[in-house]
Amino acid sequence: MANVVVVGSQWGDEGKGKIVDWLSEQADVVVRFQGGHNAGHTLVVGGVTYKLSLLPSGVVRPGKLSIIGNGVVLDPQALVDELARLAAQGVVIGPDRLRIAETTPLILPLHRELDALRETTSAGTRIGTTKRGIGPAYEDKVGRRAIRLVDLTDTTTLPAKVERLLSHHNLIRRGLGLPEVETAALVAELAAVAPKVLPFMDRVWDLLDRARKDGKRILFEGAQGALLDIDHGTYPYVTSSNTVAGAAASGTGIGPGALDYVLGITKAYTTRVGEGPFPTELTDEVGNLIGERGREFGTNTGRRRRCGWFDSVLVRQTVRTCGIRGIALTKLDVLDGFKELKVCVGYIVDGREIDYLPAESGAQARAIPVYETMDGWTSSTAGARSWADLPAEAVKYVRRVEELIGCPVAVLSTSPERDDTILVHNPFQD
Repeated sequence: MANVVVVGSQWGDEGKGKIVDWLSEQADVVVRFQGGHNAGHTLVVGGVTYKLSLLPSGVVRPGKLSIIGNGVVLDPQALVDELARLAAQGVVIGPDRLRIAETTPLILPLHRELDALRETTSAGTRIGTTKRGIGPAYEDKVGRRAIRLVDLTDTTTLPAKVERLLSHHNLIRRGLGLPEVETAALVAELAAVAPKVLPFMDRVWDLLDRARKDGKRILFEGAQGALLDIDHGTYPYVTSSNTVAGAAASGTGIGPGALDYVLGITKAYTTRVGEGPFPTELTDEVGNLIGERGREFGTNTGRRRRCGWFDSVLVRQTVRTCGIRGIALTKLDVLDGFKELKVCVGYIVDGREIDYLPAESGAQARAIPVYETMDGWTSSTAGARSWADLPAEAVKYVRRVEELIGCPVAVLSTSPERDDTILVHNPFQD
């Protein structure tokens, strides 16, 4: 049985929640390996809707072990709040169902303040973050001054670590006209939350190694999408972590040889939240209609997503950077009823046609899509559970997508309901 990595192949919001939940039924362990509580997942299980931000999507299913890896940045209060919300829905998560890597960096209130200030100031580049402190927390991680979960276990060394962190942040806060953070106050805040989160702490690298040797099926769940990767995305309009599939290894401590199959979640059209280039964006009635049909609003923020035609150039590129072996194509039903559909097959940049996304942000913004037009379909694909249920034109659309991105469809999703799924290849049986 294979271990499976699930990543978004676009700018996020591709419908990973449903697919991961569907796959988690077959998995023994479900692992988050990057991002923070800025990544919203909506699950519909047994008619009940669960909205998750930080916790792995498999956490609502009994008998599954959920893990938050070291590649995630953890807001301890957000974790406590999310666990409380689930408990109110009848899902009580204890240490027997959730483990967190001891080296996971923590998001603190000062990170949220800095993030929000950067996004609201008129100076500099607005990235369109969720203002939840994700970026500043990752900055402290690579700056070697982060407070990590394991640091909460030793009250004798914690004050010195907090002082080291504040020597950096208070300098910034003075420059921004913000009051300085007192060491004692932050230490007291961390001491208060420690008993609520430390019971979940574990050596995740060891836990996963033992699970693998025991023949357990492991599902690695990414957040956001590959085009928001700090290295391979539309920089600087990206997130602060590596979102490509390779991060599943570094973000959990398991060797890359344990990553057997990469499934790329891919929306049948394209959406984006926040700032940044978007070659196929539609700002007309068609774009509005796609957004309304697809209910394109963020799970966490409620922000309206920008919508556009399917961009095969982008997805073909992420197939390569992530090593995607099969895609799960979602929201095909949103395209029902259009007389014709367009698919981007290339760009024109400064008068030259290219078949890749340029790395320079100015060139990305100047990219003009080259479209191929296809016939739409009038009958509904919503709820289809076999190829025979699909209109012929819809099948042609899916097959053309496969050709253009150089990757087969392994799973086809036709509604938010988990059973409205056409399975072509089961990733766990690779």
